[in-house]
Amino acid sequence: MTPSLRVKLLGGGLLAVGAVITLFPYYWLAVMATNTTSDIFTTPPKLTFGSHLFDNLAEVFASIDFFGSLLNTVIVAVATTVLVLFFDSLAAFTFAKYRFPGRNVLFGILLATFVVPTQLAAIPQFSIMATLGWVGDLKALIIPAAANAFGIFWMRQYCASALPDELLEAARMDGCGFFRTYWNVALPVLRPALAFLGIFTFISAWNDYLWPLIIMVDSRNLTLQVALSQLNGVYGTDYSLVMAGTLLAILPLLVVFLIGSRHFIKNIAAGAVKG
Repeated sequence: MTPSLRVKLLGGGLLAVGAVITLFPYYWLAVMATNTTSDIFTTPPKLTFGSHLFDNLAEVFASIDFFGSLLNTVIVAVATTVLVLFFDSLAAFTFAKYRFPGRNVLFGILLATFVVPTQLAAIPQFSIMATLGWVGDLKALIIPAAANAFGIFWMRQYCASALPDELLEAARMDGCGFFRTYWNVALPVLRPALAFLGIFTFISAWNDYLWPLIIMVDSRNLTLQVALSQLNGVYGTDYSLVMAGTLLAILPLLVVFLIGSRHFIKNIAAGAVKG
């Protein structure tokens, strides 16, 4: 066996082990969702699928407004993702390619917000939402998340390295204004970074629990994560129901990740070929 073959086999083995470790929690989630709570706590643990999936799902649908909260979560996640992609990329493009008074100071303040825990903003943010009359409304979940420091920083770094100044200068010579240059020249180049940011933002908005729990006082506007928490009983928890609801909740995330990651890899490969 040649040394190069040993390296390939070792690399393949490590990747296989990593894949098993990564995928096992999803397999275990599916196993628990198809069994009863008593089956989950058997010793040794049951690692095979059961026959109670549809019974558990029916109980989930009877216990919470699953589809209503699912619709609320889709609205919040999609609207948040669209707004973040637009505002963060626009701000990043400005920071990366335009010089204006106070640019470095503003970007430094933006970076400083990374060290501030998000929990510290809950009280003043709630006060602002109460003043606007948005408590219990989906706008209170969408508007505060319409832009974030991480997205601006990520897009700014990518824009600075991937978008050549000569391309922008050529656009200006052709008569393009600021917004047309951003929309027609910058955005096509930034697609790989936008794909990553879109996946990251959608998953974060979908899984958000603390802020929706605080602000959504109206039970009709609950998001999916808050609704699923209601499956926890006062004196006990039926884990099979929780796992069945969680299994349904992560399916849209898997679809978004698969579609978004393919788009991300496709654009990176296209950029590499063009380069």
